[in-house]
Amino acid sequence: QVQLVESGGGSVQAGGSLRLSCAVSGITTITYYMGWFRKAPGKEREEVARIAPAGATTYANFAKGRFTISKKDAMNTLYLQINNVNSEDTGMYYCAAKYRVSEDFRYWGHGTQVTVSS
Repeated sequence: QVQLVESGGGSVQAGGSLRLSCAVSGITTITYYMGWFRKAPGKEREEVARIAPAGATTYANFAKGRFTISKKDAMNTLYLQINNVNSEDTGMYYCAAKYRVSEDFRYWGHGTQVTVSS
């Protein structure tokens, strides 16, 4: 059974930082494409970043410079570092996984809430 469990969300002041984690079981981060998505209130879900099995990373334009996706294959864990947060970063953050680059993300976590206060 595949499970993706996010953690690390919470309330953070604007300008602060936080690191989200995604504990993966049932599949391995060394063989799956992993990604972070977010859904802000009143907006569609959007991709933040993804990381390939070999480690290549891709970021949405808004995420370049402040967001860093990484993973520790030995721990089967995915991370998302967010620096200099602002109010637009408020939302539910989800990790996801897929086996092939050509397919949609297949496995999803339940999300972790990030709330930025000014």
